[in-house]
Amino acid sequence: MTERVLDLVIIGGGPAGLTAGLYGARARLELVLLEKVGVGGQVLVTEWVDNYPGFPDGIAGPDLVERMRAQAERFGLAIRQAEVEGLDLTGPQPQIRLAEAETLACRSLIIASGARPTALGVPGEAELRGRGVSYCATCDGPFFRDREIVVVGGGDTAVQEAHFLTRFARRVTVVHRRDSLRAAKVLQERAVANDKIAFCWNSRVIRILGSTEVEGVELEAIPSGQRSILPADGVFVFIGIRPNNEFLPSGALAVDPWGFLITDAEMQTSVPGVFAAGDIRSKNVRQISTAVGEAAVAALAAEGHALARSVSPKTP
Repeated sequence: MTERVLDLVIIGGGPAGLTAGLYGARARLELVLLEKVGVGGQVLVTEWVDNYPGFPDGIAGPDLVERMRAQAERFGLAIRQAEVEGLDLTGPQPQIRLAEAETLACRSLIIASGARPTALGVPGEAELRGRGVSYCATCDGPFFRDREIVVVGGGDTAVQEAHFLTRFARRVTVVHRRDSLRAAKVLQERAVANDKIAFCWNSRVIRILGSTEVEGVELEAIPSGQRSILPADGVFVFIGIRPNNEFLPSGALAVDPWGFLITDAEMQTSVPGVFAAGDIRSKNVRQISTAVGEAAVAALAAEGHALARSVSPKTP
């Protein structure tokens, strides 16, 4: 057992975690934010953010993260680089097991560990991420006005996002491994009827071309193996998204079929005192602005729960 019980522990240092930390620190809770790698999450590798309120000219992802961090730390948020190996939610207080063979106990816990897009894993993808390779049409679509775009995938998200991108692009080519889409019929019909969308069937991307920015993709036909080059200015990958949930105990929290945490309107999970915010939640929209809003709700609810469980409640 640990010697003291914290009011709040936050797992994850993206926009949701930093917002929760800001609210918790301003409430003078005894708290810590745990981040495994680098504070910022997916925003840290986002070259430019053009749709976050308050920045009419846009802002670089790392700069936005630094501002969020500085604001939270101004109120005393403690940020610790530590990897969470597991949780114990069976007792009266959540127990967070760290990789350093240390365990933290808390009255309230906010899980803001985020999610990550499923990558193609091909040469050029990592090197050109943020320079033509994207996983978010809403975030980056406006940068590709009157340009040629490749969308990789054939499910609902890929087809919906391809349709959305036609608002900006001159042409959108959907590259799919099969000879038909997996998306809902109504989405397929809408895509086929859109004269700005073309399809490249039975093909897979094996390389993304370009030195400083995307110039095209190399395709391999299935099953012949014949290769070809498709010129493009941008590549949007929509082949899935995975929650960062490896540290969660199996069956302890309610999740959707894909492993994202299910919460109520107050962001509380199926375990009282355990909350979730940001991309780790089961939801349809994953944006910086929604993560920040959810984190504010979660932090306020977590504060109330922590103070109610405290032997000597703190004065707000």
